[in-house]
Order: sequence, then structure tokens, then C-alpha cells
Amino acid sequence: MIGLETDRLIFRQWQNSDYEIFAKFYSIEENARFVGGIKTPEESWRLMSTYIGHYVLKGYSYLAIGEKGTGNLIGTVGLWNSDPWPEPELGYWLLPDSQGNGYGLEAGLAVKNFALDTLNINSLVSYIDPSNEASKKLALRLGAEIDFIISLLDFGPHEVYRYK
Repeated sequence: MIGLETDRLIFRQWQNSDYEIFAKFYSIEENARFVGGIKTPEESWRLMSTYIGHYVLKGYSYLAIGEKGTGNLIGTVGLWNSDPWPEPELGYWLLPDSQGNGYGLEAGLAVKNFALDTLNINSLVSYIDPSNEASKKLALRLGAEIDFIISLLDFGPHEVYRYK
């Protein structure tokens, strides 16, 4: 997944220089409410490190997305499948200033196609909080269909959007 590109984006591993932006994103309730909630600076550091570790163990993870040319961090899109996780998930969040530019759709399609065509993952979903309308719209635009509702570990009820 590292090095995956679209017309405007490049997927890369997290860097120490991303930490300040990452931690700021997770310090704001409006940003973090649907992706695990507010984090302290130390919790943010550990989460970013967990993404890197997941990549080492699985060969994929939530990666940093940079704009081509500038390399500026705009958010993350990637795959998650820790051992306790029910099934492989396509997940995403964008920095507020990067929303509304079609980056989510562009990055999501690239990761979805990579998961299904290159990794041959036979079951791919997005777990979405029922009140996260923007994420549900994006999942539908990416070709998912709502399947059922799950109690997702300690994250509570989530709608399961399944990609075909």
C-alpha cells in the first residue's frame, strides 16, 4: 500500500513530522468523535504508532495521505484488521481543511480496489457510527451497501457497510 498513488494523492507511512497535525486532529471533539474520540497527546502518539505497527504485522494499515507535489498531510485512508476486529475494514478520516475536495472518494476507491484486487480480500466493510452521515454517504459512493448493525467491540453500535 505504501506508494499507492492517485491523480492527486500519495499514500505513505506516518512520519514524525505528522505527529503535531495528527495530535491536533484528535484533540478536537468534532474531528475525533467518530474515530475513537478525543486523545491526549500521548494517546495520539500511541495511536499513530499503532498504525505503523499494524502495517508491519499485516502489510497494510491506515496510511498517511499526502497531496502530490506538496506532500502535505490531508488525512488517512486505509485498511484495518487487528485480530479482535470482526473483518477487514476500509476506514478514513480527513483533516477539516481537506474535506469537500473529493479526496475521500479518490483515496477510498484506490484503497478499496487495492484490497479487493491486489490483496484479494474477499470481505471488506466499513463500520460506521449511525449518526455519521458524511461517512455513510462516502461509503455508498464507494459502492458499499448497508448490511446490518453490529455492537463493535467497545465502540458500541455501528452500521456495517459491505463492499461488493
